Amino acid sequence: MSREIEPNIHASSPIVIGHRGAAGEAPENTLASFRLAAEQGSHMVELDIHLSEDGKLIVCHDDTLDRTTDGSGAIRLLHSEVIRKADAGSWFSPSFAGEKVPFLEEVYDLLPEHIEINVEVKDSAGSLLDRVLLDYLRGEGRLERTVVSSFDHKLLLRLKQAEPELRIGLLYAADLIHHATYAALLETEVWSLHPHHGHIGARDTEDALAAGLQIYPYTANHPAEWDKLISIGVTGIITDFPGLLNEHLNRI
Repeated sequence: MSREIEPNIHASSPIVIGHRGAAGEAPENTLASFRLAAEQGSHMVELDIHLSEDGKLIVCHDDTLDRTTDGSGAIRLLHSEVIRKADAGSWFSPSFAGEKVPFLEEVYDLLPEHIEINVEVKDSAGSLLDRVLLDYLRGEGRLERTVVSSFDHKLLLRLKQAEPELRIGLLYAADLIHHATYAALLETEVWSLHPHHGHIGARDTEDALAAGLQIYPYTANHPAEWDKLISIGVTGIITDFPGLLNEHLNRI
C-alpha cells in the first residue's frame, strides 16, 4: 500500500466504514476502491452483492451493469465471464480504465484480515443466494469479520436461522419511533442497525446501545453530518470518504 492513515482508536470514536470502498474517490465496488479504503484507514468496508446466472457472488450495487460499467444487462441473467469483460472503472475516470467487476472472494483476498466487511445483499434471487453466500462465509474464518446487511429483513432472518453465528445488520430508511424495539421484533440476535444518517437521534442511539446493538448510519459525507453522528454516540459511520472522515476524527 502506498499510503497509510492511522485509524483513530479513541474509545469513544466511531469506526470508519468505507461505502462501496472509497466511492467518493474511486469507482465504487471495485478492487481499486477497496484498496484505497484500506490505505485510508477504514476499519470496515461496505459492499453490495448479487448472484450471477452461473452462481457467482458478484460485487455491484445495481441489479444491472448499465450505470457503473460499459456493459449492460441484469446481473442475475448474465454469466460471470460476460460480467468480467465489462470495464467498471472508465466511467469514473480514465485512470481507472480496465477495473473489473469483482467477485466477493477477491475482496476478502485483497483486504487485510483486520478490516471487517459489511456485505449488503441487494437481490437474493428468491433464496438462491442464501446457500451460496453462507457456504462461502463459513470458510476460513470469514464469519468473524463479516456483517451481512440488507433492506430485506426476511432474508436476514433466513440467513441467521441457517447460520446462528452470522452477524446481521438491519438496513432501513424509515424514521422509526423506536429503533431498538424494531430490531427485537425479529426475535433473533441482531448485531447492528444501519439507518439513514438523517433518521437517528441521541435517544435512538442511547436505546440501541442499551440493547447491545451497534449503530452504523449511512451514508454521511460532510463534516456537519459526521459531527452530529459523533455527538450522539453512534458506533460507526458509513461514508464515501473514509480518508477524510479519519482525518476529521483525528483532528477532534
